[in-house]
Amino acid sequence: MSNILAGVLEAPRILIEASLRPVQGARFQPTGFPSLGAAEFRTPGGRSMILVESAQSMANRLESTAWDESEGDLVAELRGLPYVATSVGDRATDSIREAHRLNSPYLYPGIESELKARIGVAGRKKKGAGGENAESSGIDIRKLAREVFRLDPNSVLHGVFLEKLLGTARLMRVVSAFIEAENTAPAESGGVKNDRVDPVGAKFGGAAKGFGNVPFARTEYTAEKITAYFSIDVALLRSYGLGRDAEELLVALGLWKIQRFLEAGGRLRTACDLEPIAVEVTRPAGWELPTVDVLVTAIGRSIERCKADGLFADPPKTVVESGLK
Repeated sequence: MSNILAGVLEAPRILIEASLRPVQGARFQPTGFPSLGAAEFRTPGGRSMILVESAQSMANRLESTAWDESEGDLVAELRGLPYVATSVGDRATDSIREAHRLNSPYLYPGIESELKARIGVAGRKKKGAGGENAESSGIDIRKLAREVFRLDPNSVLHGVFLEKLLGTARLMRVVSAFIEAENTAPAESGGVKNDRVDPVGAKFGGAAKGFGNVPFARTEYTAEKITAYFSIDVALLRSYGLGRDAEELLVALGLWKIQRFLEAGGRLRTACDLEPIAVEVTRPAGWELPTVDVLVTAIGRSIERCKADGLFADPPKTVVESGLK
């Protein structure tokens, strides 16, 4: 077992908190939701709070640390990890970037038959709307985790719901995160979009068509404290029975993604650029977060061990036909 993970692979969870601040100034723009705006709430003690970044959004941001857009492949540090890819016309996509990972409608049809056969659910049906088709009482979650890991370890780390495979085929997120701000206050401002040709806008159809001077309001926030929370559910990972090499790989990979996000991923939006000022491991007590370089070395060794153990697809990049044009 890697010395850097000594003591944590037996722990229930790894919990990390990072104190953040705006890179410049005091204002930040939290995530917004349709018909809701910023997610404001209060603690039981009455303190004003805002959800700066949701668990769903943070999952996307952690996943993006693994991909090199310029190369169209995994970042160099993670080469050798399995994933599934396809193309639709002249557009390429893969299980690293797709919103539902292996359950992407572009990817899943290409792996469905093999998954069903290897997990042992071929011929079993989901229960229909009227209950006419009997669904099995469940699925062997360990077989499911093993086969998902074989095709794409990131889908084990970030979770996947393969409801087309069987209604109970779900792996929960092993790594999760969110960002909250405490003791918040709105910072109201605004501006105007100037039209140099027709300021009134009446000549060409008005503001509805984008003409004329258009004033707008803007709400940002200040906060006494901004905190990013990260969790790696080691107990959940152990329950999958993937073995020590796979567990070491996934824990090291999760920690690397957290470190990479804190190092370079803090520009969440144009008006929300945050940087860490302190990072603390709250569980297990006394354990220190390894550096990026140390984690890269551990990940490389774990990739080689998992490959030697036959835990990965061969070749690691599984290319499937989408059947779409």
